Amino acid sequence: MALPPGRSWITGVAFAAALTLGVLVGLGAFTFGYGEGWSYFSPDPANCANCHIMNPQYDGWAKASHADVAVCNDCHLPADFVGKWMAKAVNGFNHSWAFTFQDFHEPIQMTPSNRRILQAACERCHADLLHPVLANAAEAPTCTRCHSDVGHGPRLGLGR
Repeated sequence: MALPPGRSWITGVAFAAALTLGVLVGLGAFTFGYGEGWSYFSPDPANCANCHIMNPQYDGWAKASHADVAVCNDCHLPADFVGKWMAKAVNGFNHSWAFTFQDFHEPIQMTPSNRRILQAACERCHADLLHPVLANAAEAPTCTRCHSDVGHGPRLGLGR
């Protein structure tokens, strides 16, 4: 089949690719703006409650023992620069997907990866208290096994 002069199948493929990329970038930018994505670059704990599903966790944190000494990022993100931004990117994508498609467990639950990040944060901040415990334990339990109410108050996330 002959194409009109100046046209080739490469031009059509390039146009389709550019159109697809433009639509994806446009949808991504709209979603990021609509979801107040820029707010998540701030350490302010109130930003974690931009989504109504996080209100119990935010309210529980505000009333729990760590509210005066730690914010969400201190416990829920790695301390190193690259790890922090990688976790933010992965969590941001996962949260965007889950809330866009309403594909999440309620009440919201931590992933195994985020549980490991939380455990590392506990160990980092409380190293002086944990050393004797960890040194004498055959298999160290997770901190939240016994202290599940420390970060967000009692299990329902309420109360101090």
